[in-house]
Amino acid sequence: MDTIAARQRLEEICEELDRSITVLHGSHHQDVFTADYPQDPADAGANLSEAERSDAVIAVARRQRSDVLAALHRIDLGTYGTCVDCAAPVPEGRLEAKPEASRCVTCQAKHDRMRR
Repeated sequence: MDTIAARQRLEEICEELDRSITVLHGSHHQDVFTADYPQDPADAGANLSEAERSDAVIAVARRQRSDVLAALHRIDLGTYGTCVDCAAPVPEGRLEAKPEASRCVTCQAKHDRMRR
């Protein structure tokens, strides 16, 4: 496993997430600012829905950013690519598809079932 390449990719993902969060926050604040003006009740419902959608996207981006930072920390510790639950190697293909992955496929499936 090439941790140098993984670190570079994770840092790029983190920078992209930071930019996305900043843009989403800016558009969200702009929506809040324009909400001070009187508006049609139908528009108010649409704006609320849009604000909720924006909040949800921001929350997902923040969670992914947190996962990326945790992966960078695992690289520093020398544990990147090792499942945090069972200590088995995380498959290379999984790390290529999702470099912030902290669990092997089996442990991730168990984790997802427990969260539901």
